[in-house]
Amino acid sequence: MKLLVHYDHPERVRDVLRKRLADVPVSWCRDYASLPAMLEHEKPDVLFTVRFAGSAAFPREAIHASRSLRWISVGGSGTDHLGMWDSTRLTVTNAAGVGAETMAQYALAAMLHFTLGLPAFATRQRERRWAPGRVASVSGRTLAILGLGKTGQSTAKLAKALGLSVIGIRAHPQPTPSVDRVEPTARLPDILAEADFVLVCLPLTAATRGLIDKAAFAALKPGAVLIDVSRGGIVRQDALIETLSSGRLRGAALDVFEIEPLPADSPLWRMENVIVTPHSSSVYDGWERRAMEMFCDNAERWRRNEPLENIVDPHRGY
Repeated sequence: MKLLVHYDHPERVRDVLRKRLADVPVSWCRDYASLPAMLEHEKPDVLFTVRFAGSAAFPREAIHASRSLRWISVGGSGTDHLGMWDSTRLTVTNAAGVGAETMAQYALAAMLHFTLGLPAFATRQRERRWAPGRVASVSGRTLAILGLGKTGQSTAKLAKALGLSVIGIRAHPQPTPSVDRVEPTARLPDILAEADFVLVCLPLTAATRGLIDKAAFAALKPGAVLIDVSRGGIVRQDALIETLSSGRLRGAALDVFEIEPLPADSPLWRMENVIVTPHSSSVYDGWERRAMEMFCDNAERWRRNEPLENIVDPHRGY
């Protein structure tokens, strides 16, 4: 096994590798521009890579062109930045679940933020105005979770603890813990009409790109809250802005966008009923160490010729 680590902060994970895979030859690449030459020169059979500078310039062509690579381990959950790959030649795994806990808490925080009326209280505070106010409970309300991977399941567990009804949507419905019922994607308009909160935590694939479009927003229950922790491109931003402006959406918590960084002239920055965070719901102290530990677990399986965990199907995107 010969490993190339593609990450811009190697000092955060180097000791994990030294402890877990001390006898494995390791090379390090800290930027996108150097990766093609590093792949050609080092000829690794395994690449651990993090999409640390966005998708636009990610050197996926060089990765696909490498004839030495047999396994790519992605340090996050999304793999859309790799494009398609030949699964008969190349195995791709991800770190699905590495940010599930914080992403679920982000989703719950967003629901509570709008239900408790915190934006209105914050406005009055800035104005130094003492005025009567009311709060409300999420108990008894309905959460629709689009995508029941590890993030969706973690959110469902927290939501049930707060008394919410949970509906899940996935391509292949099956009973899921903490989810009251699971529906196919074809039922999306009906589910959107029921939901007080909609959490988008799907992978970005050909089937999910643009899924939440103008028609989907038209089907939404008036006064619903949208929470997006998926990938930019699943929610159509122009349709989202139009729906927020019309008042049909009570609010939105957005961690991902069609263009990242979000342009300074985007109306989303100025909307008081919108929370904008910079693709950070899964970024916590130590996330990269956890991702590296997950990789090392898989590397030990690889060396024992055992099946790897978190193998991604290039057609399904997860």
